[in-house]
Amino acid sequence: MASFNVYSVLVVLFLTCGTVMAMKENDQIIKENNCETKMGLPYVLEAFTSIFNTRIISNKCCGKLVVLGKVCHSTLVKRTLENPLFKDLNPATIIAKSIQT
Repeated sequence: MASFNVYSVLVVLFLTCGTVMAMKENDQIIKENNCETKMGLPYVLEAFTSIFNTRIISNKCCGKLVVLGKVCHSTLVKRTLENPLFKDLNPATIIAKSIQT
């Protein structure tokens, strides 16, 4: 019984550390690439609503998104999906819409 409890604690600790490390990794990529400063807030909001809602992105915003780059775009989407507010969304659908955008 005691070994089962220790095993359970180790599994939970491992899973928790993995999630925290993934979040830190995304934050580090965002910081190293200056992802949060490459696009103005209106364009960020437009891209966000295009991906997470049903909205068409403008040509101007699309150009800003291209300048932002795939690494920043993908990392910002992944970090958003880690947010508990978006836990009910289907990650595969969001990633597909992200690629489409």
